[in-house]
Amino acid sequence: MSDDERMNNFPAGYVVPEVWAWENENGGQFSTINRPTAGATFEKALPVGRHPLQLYSQGTPNGQKITILLEELLALGHQDAEYDAWLINIFHGDQFGSGFVEVNPNSKIPALVDRSTPTPTRVFESGAILLYLARKFDAFLPKDHKAHTEALNWLFWQVGAAPYLGGGFGHFYAYAPIRIQYAIDRFAMEVKRQYDVLDRHLADHRFLAGDEYSIADIAVWPWYGALAQNELYGEGGKFLSTESYRHVQRWKDEVAARPAVKRGRLVNRTNGPADQQLRERHDASDFSVLGLA
Repeated sequence: MSDDERMNNFPAGYVVPEVWAWENENGGQFSTINRPTAGATFEKALPVGRHPLQLYSQGTPNGQKITILLEELLALGHQDAEYDAWLINIFHGDQFGSGFVEVNPNSKIPALVDRSTPTPTRVFESGAILLYLARKFDAFLPKDHKAHTEALNWLFWQVGAAPYLGGGFGHFYAYAPIRIQYAIDRFAMEVKRQYDVLDRHLADHRFLAGDEYSIADIAVWPWYGALAQNELYGEGGKFLSTESYRHVQRWKDEVAARPAVKRGRLVNRTNGPADQQLRERHDASDFSVLGLA
């Protein structure tokens, strides 16, 4: 590579090394929560409440998926879906405690422990938790073969697509310590393609699996619905012109109006106004402090 070519790199003069080395100071505001190694960094046992379902999470889009489903299950009358939701503050490094790593070796929220089984069952990865709970309570996963398969299609679509939306677009647009047009343009293009995929599908379907609300909608809404409401990454929705996807807008409004969605989005939340944060949840009456019980 010539000197002129190197000066066109960003930062100017950067040359890709033969072997990558971690430089923590380059991580921006996420430098304390991401690292290239796994495992616990300190000893700390997880708290255990009185319910069989113990959730360890934070109210990010991935965390909201699980609390929304649990609130939907309770609204449907599944009393055994009562749960304790403990805050794992990823910005404080709680996810690297030994107790949490034992439940999720990947050190990412959310993580669930089902203590109703003969020995406690750990479930990690948000998509796996949604499937586990839907099957456990036989709810929000269509019985019809075609609709069931379609729900799984969109569930796995979201799991695969979210890194482009959150780890890609969200990071470079809102969180990176420097603005890189190439990176923002690359991921904005991909996220808009994803919105077009959703919009075309929702033009002919009320919900993602068809006429039935399912874990597919619960998985997709906290990411694509919230961004379509301009609630993620500052003005990220405006930047992406999400208002132009009218079928997504219709869908996100219908899902957002569900009482269980409103409750679930508040659990383990650490950002926004205080009256929209229920940092821990141990009983349905806990919502009374926010006027929702």
